[in-house]
Amino acid sequence: MIVVVIIGLLAAMAIPAFQKVRQSSQDKAVLNNARQLAAAADQYFLENGVSSVTQGSLVGSTNYVKALNTVANETYPSGFTQGVTLTVDGIAGARTVTYSP
Repeated sequence: MIVVVIIGLLAAMAIPAFQKVRQSSQDKAVLNNARQLAAAADQYFLENGVSSVTQGSLVGSTNYVKALNTVANETYPSGFTQGVTLTVDGIAGARTVTYSP
């Protein structure tokens, strides 16, 4: 009985730590996607001489980013403007990540 209680206490302490690690890894993956989108947008701006672009022009099998894999049901901006900070909303339904190019 004591062994079961000890295992329960250890599990209760470990679960929040695992959730923090999971959140951190999701945020890093989302930030990496935002960096890729920002780099693709910068390349598009240079090649086409414009200051804004839609996500559809950046993501696709023949475009700058082949595929945008979501990790936590996040929402990426549909358009990008040169020099504007990217905000990714709805990471796991609760968090937001910003990336300033």
